[in-house]
Amino acid sequence: MSQILRKHRAAALVGAAILAGAAWLPFGINASNAVAATADAGGVLAASGSFASIVDADKPAVVTITTTVKATDVSAGEQDSPMDEQFRQFFEDQGIPLPRQAPKNRPSQQAMALGSGFIISPDGVIVTNNHVIDNAVDIKVTLDDGTELPAKLIGTDPKSDVAVVKIEASKPLQTIAWGDSDKLKLGDQILAIGNPFGIGTTVTAGIVSARGRDLHSGPYDDFIQIDAPINHGNSGGPLVDRSGNVVGINTAIYSPNGGSVGVGFAIPSDEAREIVAKLQKDGSINHGYLGVQIQPVTKDVADAVGLDRPGGALVAAVTADTPAAHAGVKPGDIVTSVGGETVKTPKDLSRLVADLSPGAKKSLSVWRDGKTVDLNVTVGGNEDGRKQAAAESPDTQGQSSGQPSLGIGLADLTPDMRQQLNLPRAVSGAVVASVNPDKAAAAAGIQPGDVIVSVNDRPVHNTRDAKAAITEAGKSARKSVLLLVERDGNKTFVAVPFAAA
Repeated sequence: MSQILRKHRAAALVGAAILAGAAWLPFGINASNAVAATADAGGVLAASGSFASIVDADKPAVVTITTTVKATDVSAGEQDSPMDEQFRQFFEDQGIPLPRQAPKNRPSQQAMALGSGFIISPDGVIVTNNHVIDNAVDIKVTLDDGTELPAKLIGTDPKSDVAVVKIEASKPLQTIAWGDSDKLKLGDQILAIGNPFGIGTTVTAGIVSARGRDLHSGPYDDFIQIDAPINHGNSGGPLVDRSGNVVGINTAIYSPNGGSVGVGFAIPSDEAREIVAKLQKDGSINHGYLGVQIQPVTKDVADAVGLDRPGGALVAAVTADTPAAHAGVKPGDIVTSVGGETVKTPKDLSRLVADLSPGAKKSLSVWRDGKTVDLNVTVGGNEDGRKQAAAESPDTQGQSSGQPSLGIGLADLTPDMRQQLNLPRAVSGAVVASVNPDKAAAAAGIQPGDVIVSVNDRPVHNTRDAKAAITEAGKSARKSVLLLVERDGNKTFVAVPFAAA
């Protein structure tokens, strides 16, 4: 079993055969290892006492998607998927233990993988998850009446985990209509339709458990959480409301045992519908790209830089030769708006940039040195091959850090230390030699071996520079000091309140 909330790509390629342990899992499945198991609807009833009319209308438009993939790709998808690693990191950060993956054999023969989908036009256009068809060398669709047809890939968008395929049928096909996911409220009844474990089209019922779940898998994280049982093979199937309209695409689950425990996730229809339209038109989506690592602006960070209140996205690092670098964005800048659209959180910046078209020219407002600075940026695209602007820095928690008076001891960076810490020659600063466990730095997560490279955006080259800059910051009216810390090759801004020292 995969051990993370796998986007369906991984689960679809892996299947029930390798399920084991608590994990966030997508719903694709290895068809050769189907398990005959399903979950009870839990007694949820519509006002009329039955969902039969909805099922009668929608079930004929739900299909099973079978793909042929290379077995080595299946194993790699389970073990090495960047999406899997993002989900694993998210859940472990939340204190949710995930099981270790068992070693997998990597045979060279081809394997079958299974997922679900739904027909949105009579001429055979079908929506599913990207992970259901990812790495497929052959795609087949089985209609509700058992008819099997070859399918052609129309377009795919890995960042949103949405894909579109098309089949050619001898007659117009029954379809299912898009609904309005924005109207969903907590407690609303929903149905999930798909092919769990390859046992055949199955319907389960439940309610909307939560909205806006961010699982840190990409710029479009805005999942609907549901308690309707969904399992491997459900990936790509529709989530429908009591009007029988599609309000989501079933995509992932959290599971301690490989089966449904009532915590599932679906992509909202309002998001998916726009992406599907773009894929039908162009076959792919070239998302906007900026070239920065960002993190939240906490109250301590706001105090350190002179902002009245927390807000925006703090730039921890700028990748060289990227749109952000060319526009003059600097580490320590706080992005407050893009093209006039307010940025309140890193997620806002992530989504705004991802939605822009490459080549678009936009104004970028940043908070720098106590004032707003307007920059002009030409947005990049997918082909840049770098981490997207929305991707958060490795540590997004805005930890506090310190100085001698804040509970740390500093030392100059010697050649031996540089070698032990594996630091490039270009990195200079003051090494954290010790941390007082009772002071602010320890509470914030500062560790021996961290290297302070700047204080309040002022570069420091040694212990003397760091102490002088922190002392100067302490004399100002600001309540916190902002440090840029390098650890394990990653840079992260840390704000520490002086009052907490």
